[in-house]
Amino acid sequence: MAGKLFVVATPIGNLKDITFRAIETLKASDLIAAEDTRQTKILLDNYGVNVPCTSYHKFNLAQKTRSIISQLTQGKAVSLVSDAGTPGISDPGEELIKQAIESGIEVVPIPGASAALTALSVSGFSTKRFVFEGFLPHEGKRRRRVLRKLVEEDRTLVFYESPHRLLRSLDDMLSILGDRKLCIARELTKKFEEIFRGTVKEAIFHFSSKEVLGELTIVL
Repeated sequence: MAGKLFVVATPIGNLKDITFRAIETLKASDLIAAEDTRQTKILLDNYGVNVPCTSYHKFNLAQKTRSIISQLTQGKAVSLVSDAGTPGISDPGEELIKQAIESGIEVVPIPGASAALTALSVSGFSTKRFVFEGFLPHEGKRRRRVLRKLVEEDRTLVFYESPHRLLRSLDDMLSILGDRKLCIARELTKKFEEIFRGTVKEAIFHFSSKEVLGELTIVL
């Protein structure tokens, strides 16, 4: 009998932001596939989860997908976790989930935190209709091409961004989308959580005057 793949959402910052069901699922698993085993070990140690971990990231995707699918077909229970938040959202977990479904393996969602939805919920913008764009392309020309396609979009836009590309992305947003109102959530649920609200120009000024650390979610 085939095993089950559990897609387990983990905290995006504060280790307390995890469900009882998620902890129970992790403890009952035969294997945990983690984007970063070092990061995941902090969470597992905190909750007394003594289950073997294997790395699963973009650099070992093909090899590890085959290995994990093989264990699932042998009846193992595998939990998939990302560094933070819900697996498969802007991370390599989606490939394992897709392969499991195609192999007839049951995929079970264990819901929890998501940086995109957390930032959206406190942005003050409409949550009735929104578009999640994930990370914008690294290369400027491709990034601007994506933004130009969003000029006429009337739904709330949600992006992920890294600290070292934030200002370049904001500059492109200003030139293509205009000086719109936005909300930038940084280090959500962590000790130095910051939620900035203002315009794109104000955000450029604000984040130009300080060292930016931690992943960011931009809502506009």
